[in-house]
Amino acid sequence: MGKTYERIDGRLRSFIEAQPVFFTATAPLAADGHVNLSPKGRAGTLAVLDELTLAYLDFGGSHAETIAHLRENGRITLMWCAFTGPPTVVRVHGRGEPVFRDDPRFAELVARFPADADGSGLRAVVLVHADRVSDSCGFAVPFMDYREDRALHADYFGRKSEPEFADYCAGKEYVGVSVDGLPGLPLPLPPRP
Repeated sequence: MGKTYERIDGRLRSFIEAQPVFFTATAPLAADGHVNLSPKGRAGTLAVLDELTLAYLDFGGSHAETIAHLRENGRITLMWCAFTGPPTVVRVHGRGEPVFRDDPRFAELVARFPADADGSGLRAVVLVHADRVSDSCGFAVPFMDYREDRALHADYFGRKSEPEFADYCAGKEYVGVSVDGLPGLPLPLPPRP
């Protein structure tokens, strides 16, 4: 059955780092606001920085709901579930913060990831400080086989120059402002350091 932990270490860290996909959940403060749940993949784009801190690379996409919610209230939950091996679900509830390209910490954080994980279309690094770390049974999670990462996202943004990526971000309806009208990605997108 489920258990809470003081930190991310040993078995939990190994489990988290071995999963090819994880999920993020955030929500605005407004009761009628939209809860956001996003899958995250791309090998090497999640890092356990220490026993209570994780970070992941935030790439361009259709929306910036997670960024908007974190800017408003900082609440975030990360979740991993085992699709192979023993049935396990791990959650980290915490406080998140988007670190944007013009933040002095950006380059230092990006350097904590494998060089091949960084790529075109990187908007921010999401830093997560764990308040609660827990696991639970994954008895209802199905077995699924991982084949490989999809290259479509990296290939699509890899074809864009920095000015083209900035234009892409500026042209998306829910990137600068969330679906609930909250500030999202600061625009115009600053150049990479």
